Amino acid sequence: MAVTAEQVKALRDKTGAGMMDCKRALTEANGDVEEAIALLRKRGIAVMGAREGRATNEGLVTSYIHGNGKIGVLVEVNCESDFVARTDDFRAFAKEIAMQIAAAAPEYVAREDVPAEALDREREILTEQAKAEGKPDHIVAKIVEGRLGKFYEQHCLLEQAYIRDDKRKVSDLLADIVANTGELISVRRFCRFVLGRD
Repeated sequence: MAVTAEQVKALRDKTGAGMMDCKRALTEANGDVEEAIALLRKRGIAVMGAREGRATNEGLVTSYIHGNGKIGVLVEVNCESDFVARTDDFRAFAKEIAMQIAAAAPEYVAREDVPAEALDREREILTEQAKAEGKPDHIVAKIVEGRLGKFYEQHCLLEQAYIRDDKRKVSDLLADIVANTGELISVRRFCRFVLGRD
């Protein structure tokens, strides 16, 4: 099926994705706009990858206080333009991220942020556990790498299951907002406070 320039433009206006991405998605979806949007969302991470290297110097710092003041979160979320930073969608995304941090207590933003010593320590623990379970030496390394995935899901914000829908990861939310705004967006850093704890 031939996709028209008007269809591509309409999809681009709706999603913020690039023209060629929109054309490919519409072609694959045989002109079905909703299916094309779903395809673009699934590729949200790839769209983000294409934008890497662009500066994200705008954004905002937002807060969330939970449990009658027992837990507090500050999070910095960055984007490319002040225009996007002032949109309701961007602010709602930042608030969702702050709530996720309050509820799920991640330690790092992404797996790349986990210090080498913390990973080495975790690998050592997982190796000892696998050996204690009687696993053969030749498969221990594979078991450890598989279990490290669970470590990332627990400790890294972007790898965590989203608190409102455990079938989605936080990285899926990030992909959605990137597709919707057409800008590279990143969670730069966060701090989580719990009353009475260091």
